[in-house]
Amino acid sequence: MSAVALRPFVPADAKRCAEIFRASIEELAAEDYDADQREAWASRADDEEAFGARLAGALTLLAVIDGEIAGFASLKGAEEIDMLFVDPEFARQGVGRTLVDALTRLAQSRGAKRLTTEASDVAKPLFDRLGFTAQKRNLVRKGDQWLANTTMTKTFGADPAPPTRH
Repeated sequence: MSAVALRPFVPADAKRCAEIFRASIEELAAEDYDADQREAWASRADDEEAFGARLAGALTLLAVIDGEIAGFASLKGAEEIDMLFVDPEFARQGVGRTLVDALTRLAQSRGAKRLTTEASDVAKPLFDRLGFTAQKRNLVRKGDQWLANTTMTKTFGADPAPPTRH
């Protein structure tokens, strides 16, 4: 397996990210959400201009393997992972972990004391493995469908004590 490289999102990436978003929902979420739920969720990328604007309005990173965009994730503000999607072709190859690890470091560098996400049932096991803790279950409306997800948080350690002077 090739290494996962990261780079920032640029507006020209919107189409590819929308494709990944749709494919990830259709294929990777098939065991957790029915066809109507997946369609309602995936339709959020139908307006690619608005979808791209949402990604551009956050700190969005792309995971790249052998020159191909394999996934993306976005940090909204300093404390919220807003989106994390991996192309099914690259699933379970460390793309999601790499993206979440990078956003975690960025959140900490921005002074965040914790990181929160609304994890789909598909993504929840990854966030569990990365030290996030489930806080509550949610039902969210997408079009005329209701989908379940889990609010998860990861709290960062307290700031180190300032050095003492002798």
